[in-house]
Amino acid sequence: MKIKSLGMLTVATLLVSGMNANANALFDIYAGGTYGYGGYSLFMDDDEKSNSSLQSYGAVLGMDIPFVRLELEYNYVDADEMTLNLGLVNAYFKLPVPVVKPYIGAGIGMTFDSRYKPENMARIDIEDDTIAYQGMLGVTLDLPVVPFNIDIEGRVLVVPELYKIGNENIDLFQYEGRAKLRFVF
Repeated sequence: MKIKSLGMLTVATLLVSGMNANANALFDIYAGGTYGYGGYSLFMDDDEKSNSSLQSYGAVLGMDIPFVRLELEYNYVDADEMTLNLGLVNAYFKLPVPVVKPYIGAGIGMTFDSRYKPENMARIDIEDDTIAYQGMLGVTLDLPVVPFNIDIEGRVLVVPELYKIGNENIDLFQYEGRAKLRFVF
């Protein structure tokens, strides 16, 4: 009778610990910070103005599942002519390989609290709450022992009708390289 009870207790312990390990393997919650450097182009109806000086800083909160990663993202973009604040929702599709995981992603969100820096422009209407789209391509370095993941990616952001000068709309096309450090809980 004691051997039977001990055996059932052992099986129950293994099942519970196995379920716990599987639950952790199914998804991870993470938070992190980002830094990016790149350039941008502003498109008017018949003109283009390019600049290669742009930095972005951000924070992310997300959930990592074996084939998919879902993420909430805040970005602050500081360029020569403007500053932007963006809130985005991203989805990444990734290959579940052991250490270096390639991925492709897309995101959609909104701008808020945008500022246009040049003061010599006559009349500029800043369009807040403008929709923004982005695409990402990169790799995740998943270090097996430490609770950090490092993402290196290329990113493209499009914000149509970000500014308005007179009757002309100005669209933003931003491109950058970005590093992301994520702490996995």
